[in-house]
Amino acid sequence: MRRATGVVIGGAALVAAAIAFGVSSIVRTAPGSEDFEGAGAGSVTVEITPGASAGEIAETLKHAGVVASAQSFVDEVVRRSKESSLHPGQYRLKRRMAASAALDLLLTPASRVIRKVTVPEGMRLADVLATLAKGSGLPLADFTKAVAEPGKLGLPAYAKGQVEGFLFPATYEVEPTATAGDLLRDMIERFRAASRHVDLERLAAERKLTPLEAVTMASIVQAEGGQDADYPKIARVMFNRLVRGGKLEMDSTVNYALRRHTLKVSEQDTKIASPYNTYAHEGLPPGPIGNPGEKALRAVLHPASGDWYWFVTTDPGRRITKFTDKEAEFLKYREELNKNLGTN
Repeated sequence: MRRATGVVIGGAALVAAAIAFGVSSIVRTAPGSEDFEGAGAGSVTVEITPGASAGEIAETLKHAGVVASAQSFVDEVVRRSKESSLHPGQYRLKRRMAASAALDLLLTPASRVIRKVTVPEGMRLADVLATLAKGSGLPLADFTKAVAEPGKLGLPAYAKGQVEGFLFPATYEVEPTATAGDLLRDMIERFRAASRHVDLERLAAERKLTPLEAVTMASIVQAEGGQDADYPKIARVMFNRLVRGGKLEMDSTVNYALRRHTLKVSEQDTKIASPYNTYAHEGLPPGPIGNPGEKALRAVLHPASGDWYWFVTTDPGRRITKFTDKEAEFLKYREELNKNLGTN
């Protein structure tokens, strides 16, 4: 609490109290404490910035038409000793509210507008950063800079500094004081929680995979998969090819190398010089090609049983994927896909 200042005008003493909130305060000597009556009407969103004083908050409310005067709100805060109870964020209030009613809403959690950002499963790193920037209101450059310093993000040691694959897809609440690094750390912590939930490290070892290899496989499953039920079958196809020493030949890895999304992958595309091109290189690519969800992780750790060596999403619109261990059937399925895509 700061010292109150009395000012005599025309024989009347007016007292203005400056309220400390955060690190700053303002002393107001308002000519009056006009106040509205009742709970107000309509709707208006007001933002309280970090470090704002009660006086600054009062001025914001007055400017937005919420309260009749800044002084009426300051007086109410002082009367109820709520100097330290006001927190930054966006709030849904009403116009022409009594100062007491406005303070009530600012103290009600339900009035707070929570900014949220949703990251879908399988999204690539560059797209994740763009989504986070748009949803949070933070500059994309801040996220790019944070990713360039992976050692500060809390990645698992087995990630080997790779951020791709470890930004867990989910919906996140964005606090007003959150930084780009905070959001990325939250996502990586959610990945850690999911990895514990599926017992990633132990089950990966049982599959003779490192945790990074398991996440890499899951990212491919996520990118290739149509329906959730197909994920364990796709994982089995990948294991069958790896065990037999064959190349994975996954279109999703070619698309990742080409930085695009398409179902139309040409023979020329499969010749791109990239360690992520699984048509050209045996085994797994050097890291994840996206950020998988828990179902894709589980599919790699619990693959279906079967001898399938090929699969084709023959009807992308309805997400129908067919599996086979016969090359002739595979070629037939591929023609079916081409027909649905309008190609030959």
